[in-house]
Parts: sequence; structure tokens; C-alpha cells
Amino acid sequence: MRAQVRRLAEQVEQLKKERTAPAVVLDNYRDSVGYIYGVYHVNFGNQAPVVRTRISGTGFLVGDGLVATNRHVAEPWYGDSNAKALMSRGATATLEELVVFFPNSHKAIKLLPGVVSKTSDLAVLRTEDSEVIRNLAVLPLANSPGPAGQTVIVMGYPLGTQGMVARSPSAVYERLAYRDGDMETVSKLAAMSLIRPSVTYGHLGDVIGDKIVYDAASAHGGSGGPVLNLSGEVIGVNFAYMDGFSGSTLGVSVGSLRSLLEEVQGLGQRAIAN
Repeated sequence: MRAQVRRLAEQVEQLKKERTAPAVVLDNYRDSVGYIYGVYHVNFGNQAPVVRTRISGTGFLVGDGLVATNRHVAEPWYGDSNAKALMSRGATATLEELVVFFPNSHKAIKLLPGVVSKTSDLAVLRTEDSEVIRNLAVLPLANSPGPAGQTVIVMGYPLGTQGMVARSPSAVYERLAYRDGDMETVSKLAAMSLIRPSVTYGHLGDVIGDKIVYDAASAHGGSGGPVLNLSGEVIGVNFAYMDGFSGSTLGVSVGSLRSLLEEVQGLGQRAIAN
């Protein structure tokens, strides 16, 4: 009888934790999840660009001036079939601009080259020195994704500026709803403190190799967002979803992120030594 009561009490405590944990995690780490905006072009030699594209995504702090995201956000031509076809014919892809806006900051922070994974859709980029970065919390990494069935929390910017404008006050929505998602629009949202990540919840369905599968909703622009457990630890990085099937959102496992982070930190230490 006592054992049954103890198990029931443990179950009640777990339910309380599951109800309160998302709010605690959101409060602790939301400001460290940024909106990434960039522009890149593809051209032949000194000719005018054949392709010029704006991109959006999500990134989050994983170290001192270090932002984790997807490779296809850091190198947006990586997943672009048109760009790949042009590059196979000798064209060159160039980033014109890549910046990150963190919540409650009115200023864009420039993203600098870091390390991209050769085996998974991951990148760790450096940021320019900024007082904003120094005051933000670094998201802790879990030792492993953990067991299937656990609750997961996904933060990010699905639909990019379109999603943020849709959540804005009516007066702001009316001014910005029909604008292109250009730098001016993003800057206006930042000036009004409207750069805020969306949060969705779901359950971890499976862990397969370096991938995790979960049912928390996502969309274009959410790429690179953190997937967290109820302790607020990163268990993966959001990178894809299967349109029309809500049960298969995909992330890269935290193990791959940890390896990439160690690589970029090692490069920084060697640079200081030299």
C-alpha cells in the first residue's frame, strides 16, 4: 500500500513538473534564441547575380559568442538545388549579409564564419563582440537525447518575419503585413521589441542515429532552433519537417552538436596559442 502511495505521489510530482517546466524554460532561455536574417547571391565571375535570395532561420547561444544553427542557414546554398546546379557549372555563392537579432535587442549582431558539419545539417557560427551577447544565458546541452515519449519544447521563428508580423499588435500588423521580409521590416520589428521566438510542444518519438523525431510543430524559418527537454537542456537542433504529417519533425541529435562545438572551441584555442 505504501509503495502504491509513493508511486502515486511521484506521478503527481511529475505532472506538476511537466505543467510548470515549459514556462520556466521559456523564461530562462527565450532571450538567447535569435532570429537569423541573411542575403546571398550566386554569380559567374564578375557578372551580375543569377540568383539573389533572402533567407531566414533560427540560432541559439551555445558558448561565448557562439551561435548554433543549421548548415543550410549558415550556408543557404547548401540546400538550394538551383544554386547547386549553377555552382556545378562554375558559379560562386556569396553571403552578402548574415545577422542575428535577439529578443529585447534593437540591434542586429553580425554573424562571422565558424564551423559547418560535414556529416549533418549543423553549424556553429561566431558573433561580433556585443554587449547584448555578454548578458545572455548560454543554453546547456544534454548528455543525450533521452528516452522516447518525453515532452520536448521547440523554440524558433517559423515563417520568419511573416510569423512575427502575424503575432504583432493590430496597428503594427496593418503597417507591415504586406511588406516583403526585408531588412527594414526586421529592423522595425526589433525596434518595437517584437522579435520573439514561437514555442511549440510535443513528444520525442524516436532517436535514429544522429537524428531525433518529434511531433512539435515547425515551419520554414524554424530551422536551427533548439529542441529542449523539460530540464531546459538542448537535446537536438530542429532542421526539417514533413509537410502534411505532424508526427515527423526532425532534428539533429545533441551528440553531433557537442562534437561540432568542441571543434570550433578547439580552433579558437589554437588561434590564441598562435
